[in-house]
Amino acid sequence: MPEPLDLLRTAYPDLTEVLSSLSAGEGWQPTGCAGWTPVDLGFHLLSDARRALVALNTPASGPADTTAVDYWRSWRPPAPDDEDELWSTRVAASVQGGFGAVQRRYAEASAAVVVAAGRVAPDAVVRTQGSTLTVADLLSTLVVEAAVHHLDLVLHLDRPGPGAAPLAEVRRVLEGLLGGPLPASWDGVTAARRGTGREPLTAADRAEIGTAAERFPLFG
Repeated sequence: MPEPLDLLRTAYPDLTEVLSSLSAGEGWQPTGCAGWTPVDLGFHLLSDARRALVALNTPASGPADTTAVDYWRSWRPPAPDDEDELWSTRVAASVQGGFGAVQRRYAEASAAVVVAAGRVAPDAVVRTQGSTLTVADLLSTLVVEAAVHHLDLVLHLDRPGPGAAPLAEVRRVLEGLLGGPLPASWDGVTAARRGTGREPLTAADRAEIGTAAERFPLFG
């Protein structure tokens, strides 16, 4: 299994390349996040890269209190009419100076995260969002977030999706949350999209997964 740093070195540059390739007009196309455009999603990704930089420079004492899988357990889907996050993200994105500024700042921040991640021991413990976890587990969360949002970004655009290795990490985390394997017939994209609720489970999926299907989406 690839090391988390190697996965990050694939996931972040691939996502940066796609985001940077979009034109100003494409910045307002729909994405796989309902109601979100690439401008909104790009700012969300920029915020996550900046959070990663803070986390990598925020050492924590004592053992980690969460893992790459448990990190996602606290996620709860927003209510159907809850648009607070969308609008706060859009407002924040709007003061960045345009889509081009978001693209450039994400490229800079994501490249800095990859460099910073290579300078910290994988077993070092850091703090983020009220939890402590090892650097290796932090990097896994960043890879999963990047791969899933990479799929969101390209859903309606003619651009390449995330690589097989980052998608395999998404699957590993989803199976950890489920406590068992996802259907073998699902490829990496299907696992990521159905496991996070971006595609509905089919009747055949539900028959194979059984009662655990009620726990989907596993995170979103």
